[in-house]
Amino acid sequence: MDVLREPEQLRRACDKARASGRRVGLVPTMGALHDGHMALVTEAQARSDFVVVSLFVNPTQFGPNEDLDAYPRTFEADRQRCEQASVAVVFAPPTTAMYPPGDETRVRVGATAASLCGASRPGHL
Repeated sequence: MDVLREPEQLRRACDKARASGRRVGLVPTMGALHDGHMALVTEAQARSDFVVVSLFVNPTQFGPNEDLDAYPRTFEADRQRCEQASVAVVFAPPTTAMYPPGDETRVRVGATAASLCGASRPGHL
């Protein structure tokens, strides 16, 4: 099992798998893997033959009063679970790889911010 840290490394690994006729499956997570995540890995393995599990605590998924710093980070245990499950790649990038300095994206969500997640997480959207 490979542990990759940079998006370009992941692109190359997936491109190589596809070029050899393999189907790539992705199980995106924020780590702290539990049995539900592993069930998704099993499903991905049933539908593809090159499974990637991402372990990335995405700071943009946390609102202003939510505690990003308190979110569990259990990389070594997560890596071991993935290895035991015969995952092909663990993608565990640092935040700077996903959001390079100077990178900026803005989306105006309008009325969406007042419903669904926006209603219970003011400022999140």
